[in-house]
Amino acid sequence: MASTFSFHGGRPRCFAYWQEFSKCYAGTDNPKECKPKADDYLECLHHTEEIARAKAVKAEFVRKAEKQAHEGRKVADILAEGAIAGVGLIQRGPEGGEAQH
Repeated sequence: MASTFSFHGGRPRCFAYWQEFSKCYAGTDNPKECKPKADDYLECLHHTEEIARAKAVKAEFVRKAEKQAHEGRKVADILAEGAIAGVGLIQRGPEGGEAQH
């Protein structure tokens, strides 16, 4: 961890996970016991599992849309019926109701 201060001052977003991992690692004789806490910290930093889930949801949505398109439905009708639920990866603009960061 490079610093205990975030870009805007105060604690970084993953600092609590780092503290839990560091407390576990310092107090154990077997570092393998701290793997879940290390995984939580790395997920907080990089969002790898969240991104993988979002890609899987999108791939399934596209697969179903293509299947329905081959059955004779128009792609616009398929897309009008449903959309992929947001998982917090993409910030929408003012027209989407969410603030841009």
